[in-house]
Amino acid sequence: MATQEELDLWGSQPARVLLTIKQTAQMLSLSRSTVYELIGDGALEVVHVGRRARVPFDAVVGFVARLRVERDRGSSSS
Repeated sequence: MATQEELDLWGSQPARVLLTIKQTAQMLSLSRSTVYELIGDGALEVVHVGRRARVPFDAVVGFVARLRVERDRGSSSS
């Protein structure tokens, strides 16, 4: 599995631990609305810092890993 450093999309800045909804959407190439739907469906973890919603970086990595497993299961049963 890739490390945070390998997946750093923000150049020379250290990888973030918590992402905004907008950053999460950009990272996944999805709309903000879709990210909120994934959160509502329980597919993507969210934490709240005060009133602000944040997505843990490792939750994004885990979400993508689950998608890959599902894809691989689907292609192996064909």
